[in-house]
Amino acid sequence: MSQEIAVVGSPEFTTGFRLAGVREFENVPDDRKEEELDEAVERVLTDENIGIVVMHNDDIEYLSRGVRNDVETSVEPTVVMLGGGAGSGGLRDKIKRAIGIDLMEED
Repeated sequence: MSQEIAVVGSPEFTTGFRLAGVREFENVPDDRKEEELDEAVERVLTDENIGIVVMHNDDIEYLSRGVRNDVETSVEPTVVMLGGGAGSGGLRDKIKRAIGIDLMEED
């Protein structure tokens, strides 16, 4: 079964991904994040068709403690945080946890 990529965030953040062909997204305007972001993230985390969730790193501050924990510990789907100073080390660890091997390991 093929899984989809989902993007969660402001319309400005999701637009580029949508133009690149990502079909699953949750638009949450900046002025509604405190009220709506938890629910949007929970929807994509529980969708069995989603394999990767992309979010902006700054949005983690809007999540409740429980949803934030779910995002930080989720293996499937794998949650990738972009921007806001997130380094490649975090992405590397998430990929390693998701597939079980380190693709960037040097021999």
